[in-house]
Amino acid sequence: MGGGGGGRGLTPSELQQLEQKAKQSLKTSEDTGKCNVFISFASEDLSDVNMLRAQAKNDNSDIEFNDWSLKKPFDSKDAEYVKRGIRERIRQCSVTVVYVSDKTVDSKWVDWEIRETIALGKGVVAMYKGDRSPTRLPKAVADNKVPVVPWNQRELAEAIKTQAQKA
Repeated sequence: MGGGGGGRGLTPSELQQLEQKAKQSLKTSEDTGKCNVFISFASEDLSDVNMLRAQAKNDNSDIEFNDWSLKKPFDSKDAEYVKRGIRERIRQCSVTVVYVSDKTVDSKWVDWEIRETIALGKGVVAMYKGDRSPTRLPKAVADNKVPVVPWNQRELAEAIKTQAQKA
């Protein structure tokens, strides 16, 4: 006698209900899927960026993403080599989150990362810490009308999701 469970077969109505449940479950898991994110920031802001990374790992956080940004700088003085490595990270993402601070405003690397993200057809979100929107932004943010949001879990999560859909 063959194995595999017993019981009665499903009626067509029960089968249809089961199919609908499965489709809804798949839709829900797609809606809550994590985006691959590249974080662009000035190296002086690493401690703040690490806090953002920690929030993304917290199960109780609205911010959910897979972090593809650099954990430590490339060990090279060759700018083209560094650009190739960063470009590949950005290519694997759907969104770049730019951490805006006084240090990022004048960073040539941050500006390049934003422009490269846009050139690759990916979404960009600029995020700032504190109560006030920054008066100065990286030129690429202003030039490309990148959305700028406060470091607020819900607002950042929504902006990431919106930008990911554009990619």
